[in-house]
Amino acid sequence: MAPPKIPDGEKVDFDDIHRKRMEKDMTELHTLIDVHFEKRKKEEEELNNLTDRIETRRSERADQMKIRAELEKERQNKQAVEKARKEDGEAKKKADDDARKKMILSNLSFTGYKQTQPGGKKPTEREKKKKILNERRKELNIDHMKEEKLREKAKELFEWLHQLESEKFDLQYTQAKQKYDTASK
Repeated sequence: MAPPKIPDGEKVDFDDIHRKRMEKDMTELHTLIDVHFEKRKKEEEELNNLTDRIETRRSERADQMKIRAELEKERQNKQAVEKARKEDGEAKKKADDDARKKMILSNLSFTGYKQTQPGGKKPTEREKKKKILNERRKELNIDHMKEEKLREKAKELFEWLHQLESEKFDLQYTQAKQKYDTASK
């Protein structure tokens, strides 16, 4: 900005210069203010648009999360149903297998074998053992038992085993005694 020229010999009106300068400054100030407010208005619009986009994205994301949670829940329910179905199938298959095994064992028992034999043959030692073992065989159903009951069951089985061992020892002793008696004669 260049300083105003002062004419030679003329009277200088400082008030006029000051007034013009003030008017010029005021117009510049008004233009700066207008530019500032327009810029601020644009920024506010952009900010509003951005907040609207953020809110819509947030709501979309919340909806997506709800849908994902529902899908995950459905998937877990399907897995639980499938697992339960498989377990039921396996339990049924196991029960069928157990029933079939029992039927086969009962068919192979000594009495069943004797009926299929033609004539009145004497049972062999092997058949006798099978019959005795089938009669002595007990099912071991311990799945539902608690620790105390399991201890009692273990004690009962131990006593039974002890009884069987003592019978075996007695039989072996009598058999050995018989052999010795027959050999000494």
